[in-house]
Amino acid sequence: MLLVYPVTEIMKYIPVLLGSIIVGTTSGNPLWSLIPVVLVAAFGVARWFTTSYRIDADHVQLRSGIVARRTLSVPRPRIRSVDVEADLLHRVLGLAVLAIGTGKQTDKSDEFKLDALDTSQIPALRAELLSHTGQHAPSHVDSVAVPHVSPPGALGESGVEIGHWRAAWVRYAPLSLTGLAVVAPIAGLGAQYGFIDVVSKSAVVRGLDDDTAVIVVIVIASLTLLTLLLVNLAACAQYLATWYGLRVLDNGTTLHLRHGLFTTRQITLDLTRFRGATLNEPLLLRAASAAQLEMIMTGENPRQKILPQAPRTAVERTLDELLRTRRRPDAPAPTDTAPDTAWSPTERTPPLTSQSVAAARTEPTPTSSRVTVPLTKSDAATSAAPPSEPVTADSPAPQPITGATLGTIALHLHGPAARRRRYTRAAWPVGGVIVAMLAITLAGGHLPLWTWTFPVVFAVVMAALAEDRYRGLGHRVLPGTTGPTWLITRRGSLDRNRDCLEAPGIIGWTVGQTFWQRRAGLATVVAATAAGKKAYLVVDIPIDQAAALIEEVTPGRLGTRSVHSAPRQQTTVTG
Repeated sequence: MLLVYPVTEIMKYIPVLLGSIIVGTTSGNPLWSLIPVVLVAAFGVARWFTTSYRIDADHVQLRSGIVARRTLSVPRPRIRSVDVEADLLHRVLGLAVLAIGTGKQTDKSDEFKLDALDTSQIPALRAELLSHTGQHAPSHVDSVAVPHVSPPGALGESGVEIGHWRAAWVRYAPLSLTGLAVVAPIAGLGAQYGFIDVVSKSAVVRGLDDDTAVIVVIVIASLTLLTLLLVNLAACAQYLATWYGLRVLDNGTTLHLRHGLFTTRQITLDLTRFRGATLNEPLLLRAASAAQLEMIMTGENPRQKILPQAPRTAVERTLDELLRTRRRPDAPAPTDTAPDTAWSPTERTPPLTSQSVAAARTEPTPTSSRVTVPLTKSDAATSAAPPSEPVTADSPAPQPITGATLGTIALHLHGPAARRRRYTRAAWPVGGVIVAMLAITLAGGHLPLWTWTFPVVFAVVMAALAEDRYRGLGHRVLPGTTGPTWLITRRGSLDRNRDCLEAPGIIGWTVGQTFWQRRAGLATVVAATAAGKKAYLVVDIPIDQAAALIEEVTPGRLGTRSVHSAPRQQTTVTG
């Protein structure tokens, strides 16, 4: 620790130290440049003497600071995750950094981190911090008859391996924007320091004339290919550095993630806060039959990634393994019997009838109308409770879900009205381009004949995008018998998400209609939850099916309908 802290401080103040070296060299006395280095190193050493932590029955406290002393205190029941990270220096010295997550967004200076802990202390400390989650000892996990049980690792993690990284997955790295995010700042820095001016004023550029147009095209094409190559290499390098050696272990109560090439990172998540998962399918990944897997958890990162860019089959397999503990072994597996057609409402008549919602739609509203379905306090408490029992040595092992799963089951499309709405919204930009070109022509401007092919090509692209957006629009409700009911919703084209949300995690509903949705007889149903993105949308569902959807997901929670006067003339349904 006495070595890590000074090195860390010196790396942090490298610009200042470089300036001092330049000053010391120009003054003729190089020893002056060593004074800032000694001061920074002494400051790092002093951190060791002034930093301490304490764990008692109720709180975890961290005291630090040299000039200004500060104490961070975290209630132990609020601890929701424990992250362990170790860069190259820490790994060489057998140390690690332990960070406590409470689900609250804080500044970097307010993060609860215990730096440079001995790795031999990590397993016991992590188990102590997560003791309120009821996680099992490794021996309990080993006694459960489940496949792929992994022995304890270097830092004590153990459980069922539900996913691991493969080297062949690197081929999916260029299909994301991470490479561009790495190269763009470097290119911007070069442009800021005059790289473009140097190139434009060079003798080669000044010697170009009309006869060298072919050379210019070749040079531009070469630079474009070089840029693409650098972007792809940067994406692959970032992918390897971040996700190398990824293993996902599930011990029934906590989920352990371990990954990283140079800087290794371990994340421990409390599964009692698990509320579902999201299959993220951007356009390029979808074209390559690949996807990413994210967790939906209360008090955690809304985009907590479990698997990076990977084959969709691998993502679906990990999703299945993750959801096994959320279903009882005797629960029936979902069957794929629904065609990709418009959804027909259930035969069960909910307390809030479709006619009452339709009547609310006809009431005058300036911009939009909303049907809000809040839950009672007791309902919210029930929703926050863990929907299923964890796997223990005394309970039967959960069986894998066979047949169609939450990641592959067909969804109900939303009908012709939703399709027309997709095409109508796609037609507006095309119409704007045509109007702008006609205005230029009528104003006396001259547009070459070939430019009129642009609106045609643009219209074809927008029509294809509209059709893809409609095909990506859908939902499905999988009723639970001994396990929880699931709401599956999907939307998007360029960035498509398939959200699988547990019904017990839903704490409220909102049915909203814009002006154009009311004219088309559609609505957007929003499931509110304390987890993930907080709101999960079923977009452009027929309005007469909204009540049936809510009743099917959360039976008996619609209550009775009562209309209250409000500035926005909203329709509220209270329980």
